[in-house]
Amino acid sequence: MPSPPLVPDDGPINFDHLSRMAMGDTALEREVLAMFAAQSSELIEKIVKMPSNVAALAHKLRGSAQAVGAFRITDAAEWLESALRDNSDSAEALMTLTDAVLEAKAEIDGILKRS
Repeated sequence: MPSPPLVPDDGPINFDHLSRMAMGDTALEREVLAMFAAQSSELIEKIVKMPSNVAALAHKLRGSAQAVGAFRITDAAEWLESALRDNSDSAEALMTLTDAVLEAKAEIDGILKRS
């Protein structure tokens, strides 16, 4: 079971965190979100196939999600990493991670289409 988030859950993306990371530059925020959406889609496609390097892929996704404020993805990726490390059932963690990525991607797509 994942631990509670370290920051409040404000939805798929914590925009206060993202703004701080981008130093208030909205163009940079949009660019980072677009790159994250592409990377997270690519990584989740690989992760669901459960290759031998799945833990490394989940860790990479976790780091990227943390940077943009996608804390639901961060928590789910950490849960998957933990399940893999403990050799426990990872199916629920994988499903939660997949859902979190899809939710964040939908949010990002909506933001990028607004302009």
